[in-house]
Amino acid sequence: MREIDVAVIKDTVKELVIKANKVLPDDLCSCIKCSRENESEELPKKIMTELLNNLDAAMELDIPICQDTGMAVLFVEVGQDVHFVGGDLYEYINKGVSEGYVDGLLRKSIVRDPFDRVNTEDNTPAVIHLKIVPGEKVRIQACPKGFGSENMSRMKMFTPSASKEDVMNFVLDTVKTAGGNPCPPMVIGVGIGGDFEKCAYLSKKALCREVSKRNETPFYAEMEAELLQRINETDIGPQGFGGKTTALAVNIEQAPTHIAGLPVAVNIGCHVTRHAEKII
Repeated sequence: MREIDVAVIKDTVKELVIKANKVLPDDLCSCIKCSRENESEELPKKIMTELLNNLDAAMELDIPICQDTGMAVLFVEVGQDVHFVGGDLYEYINKGVSEGYVDGLLRKSIVRDPFDRVNTEDNTPAVIHLKIVPGEKVRIQACPKGFGSENMSRMKMFTPSASKEDVMNFVLDTVKTAGGNPCPPMVIGVGIGGDFEKCAYLSKKALCREVSKRNETPFYAEMEAELLQRINETDIGPQGFGGKTTALAVNIEQAPTHIAGLPVAVNIGCHVTRHAEKII
């Protein structure tokens, strides 16, 4: 049994929420650069250049890459041989978020109630997804989610008679409806299977996968590639001004489901689909 003080978890969460908001993953930066070279028209190429300039400026000035520093989403995998000491795990995860957003001078965007809209002033509480896994390590993935893109997300409870084409058309329709609102080029997370809440979880988790990695199942990997091609043929383009790059990647995660259903969720990420992780 390995003991881990929850203060270590707090400090790690603090580090990750700041890092995720200031440094875009290398694979996503590379994807934006490659997509810029693929643009043939002057306007989309110029827009992609400005997006890259923004990333460089954020790093040089040590400031967030987007003014919407998001709702803190934490995926936490805990080894079953870990014993936490020193306090409540959830409390200390939220303390880490609070310290990260306050000390890191990140925008606080969370309100305590959907209707009274009073700001909590420290971006808590976070959305925490906890999973027990074998071993004695803890893996924490911080994924700040801005709501310009989150608001464009959708889910649908298909019946089992729905075809692959039906599902793909739903994803495409979601992207077309979103248009330029989620600051394209987008990263598209798609969850297929599970139940109502599981497919939404899968779509959010899909956004945190490296854009260079494809689904391990050939059927879904081919579906990812076909969707990306069809999305990029919509001519929505960078920031919605037209062009070849509407999406940088389509990531699909799937799960077993009930014989009577086929749930599908689409979670849209903007061109700064942020995430950072650390293993303790």
